[in-house]
Amino acid sequence: MRGWGKKGWVLAIDVGTQSVKALVFDREGNTLAAARRAYGPTVSGRPGLAEQDPQVFWDAMGEAVREIGKTSGEVLAKVDTVSLTTQRDTCVLLDGEGKVLRPAISWADQRTVPRHKPVPWPYVLGTALTGMWPVVKTMSRHCHAHWIQEREPEVWKRTHRFLLLSGYFNFRMTGRFLDCPANQVGHIPFNYRKFRWESPWGLKAWVFQIPREKLCRLVEPGVPIGPLLPSVAGELGLPPGVLVHAAGSDKGCETLGVGCLEEGRAAVSLGTSATIQTTAGRYYETERFIPPFPAVVPGSYNPEVQVYRGYWMLSWFKGEFAREEVGEARRLGIAPEELLNRRLAEVGPGSGGLVLQPYWKPALKRPESKGTILGFSDHHTRFHLYRAILEGIGFALLEGMKKMERKSGVRIREIRLSGGGSQSGEICQITADIFGLPVVRIQTAEAAALGAAVAAYAAKGDFASYGEAVEAMVHVRDVFQPDPANARLYASLYRKVYRKVYGRVGPLCRALDAILPAMGPEGER
Repeated sequence: MRGWGKKGWVLAIDVGTQSVKALVFDREGNTLAAARRAYGPTVSGRPGLAEQDPQVFWDAMGEAVREIGKTSGEVLAKVDTVSLTTQRDTCVLLDGEGKVLRPAISWADQRTVPRHKPVPWPYVLGTALTGMWPVVKTMSRHCHAHWIQEREPEVWKRTHRFLLLSGYFNFRMTGRFLDCPANQVGHIPFNYRKFRWESPWGLKAWVFQIPREKLCRLVEPGVPIGPLLPSVAGELGLPPGVLVHAAGSDKGCETLGVGCLEEGRAAVSLGTSATIQTTAGRYYETERFIPPFPAVVPGSYNPEVQVYRGYWMLSWFKGEFAREEVGEARRLGIAPEELLNRRLAEVGPGSGGLVLQPYWKPALKRPESKGTILGFSDHHTRFHLYRAILEGIGFALLEGMKKMERKSGVRIREIRLSGGGSQSGEICQITADIFGLPVVRIQTAEAAALGAAVAAYAAKGDFASYGEAVEAMVHVRDVFQPDPANARLYASLYRKVYRKVYGRVGPLCRALDAILPAMGPEGER
C-alpha cells in the first residue's frame, strides 16, 4: 500500500451518541492511553426532536485529548496521526465564514416534512412497480435538509456547507471541507455503489435534494484530510505536523475493529442502535433498494441490517422499570446493567414465554410496525421483560443475518461482538445461543476507535494491507460457544413464533394508526 511515511502512534477519536472517546493505540493494538467525556442527552424541546450544539461535541473531544496529555503526556508527544470516526447521519450547517448556523440534527431525530420532494415520473413509475415508492417517499420526508428548507428557509439560504458530523470535525481540525466516502451514511444524495455523490439526474439526487455545491469534496480512502491546524494542535497539546485521517463511520469502524474482513464473519454492534454488518467486495442489497454502506476498507461494502432503537431500549427500561436498581448501582458505584444482568439467569431462555419485537421505532421497510410483546401472564416480572428485550433485539439481528446469507449466498460462521452490550458476559452468551454460532470478543470494548486506528496504520504504510493490520492489531479475548439446548429452544421460538408475529400484527398496527395516528415529533397527530 502507498503510505504517507509517518511512523508515530495513532490517536483515535470516536464521537458517539453519548460521549467522545480518545485512545492512543500502538501498532499491536495495545491501548497506550485513553479518556472519555460524556455529554448530556440531545436537546429536545418537543417529542421526537434530537439536536445538539456541535460545539458540545468539539469541547468534549478537546477535554478528552487534554486529559490524556495530563496523564500520559509522553504518549501524546509520539502521536503523528489523528484518526476520526463519528456517529452517522448527524448533520451540521455552516455559513460562508464556517460558523454554525443552528444546532446539529441527530440521527435519532424523528422530524419529517408533510410531503416528499417532487420526483420525475419515470422514477415514480419504476419504484411503484417494484413496490418501493412508499420507501422513497418516507426517506424523502425524513431528510433533515428538507425540514430545514421548509421550516427554516432563512437558515437554508445562508447555508454554505451541509456537512455530516465527520465533515464538521474535519473542517475544525484542518480548515478543509473534505471527507471520505466511508462516512457518507445518511439522508444525503450519495451513490453507494460508486462511492461518490449522486449525479444530478440520479434517483437519490431527487429523493434528497441538497445542491452539490453545499456538499463537501470527497477524498479517496486512505488519503489524509490534511495537517492539523497549528491552533488546534496547540489547543489539544499535540505536536506540530500531525495529520488528520478520516477513517469512516462508527459502525464501519467497529466492523473493521473486530476483524470482520470477510463475508463469513459478521459484526454485531450492541449499541444505542443495534446493527449486524459484514464486509463484502461486491455490491448487494440486503433489502431491495436499501444499499450497503461504504466500508472503511477501500473498494468494499458493509451490507447492514439495523434495529434502530437497539440498546437504547435498555435505557428506556431503566428509566421506566428499574429505578430501584439505578439507585442501588449508584450506591455501589457500578452500572445499573450489572445488577440487571445478574438477574438474567433467574429468568432463563425464552423469558418465561414472553416474545418481543423491538420496533420501538418503525423499520424503514415496515413503516407501520410497532413494538410488540406477546405472551404476558401473571407470573411475569420486570426481569422477564428485561430479558425479553435482549432476546427480541437478538432475534431481529438474527433475522437480518439470514437475509444477508440469502442475498450473498455465503454462510456466516462466526459473530464478532462490539458495543456496550458486549461488555456483559451474560449478553454475549445469550447472543451465542440465539444465533447458534460462536460469539467472539476482542481485546477492547472500544472497537470503533480500534478500527479507526487500524485504518490509519494501514493507510499510512505501517502495514502492507488492511488484512495485515487487522492480523497485527485485533486479538481475540474470549469466545462464547452456544449452549446446544438453549440454541434449539431459541431456534424453535424464532421459527415458530417470532418470524410470524409481524405478519399477524401488521394489519392491526395499520388499523391502530387509522384510529389513533401516531404522535409526530412536532406534537401533532
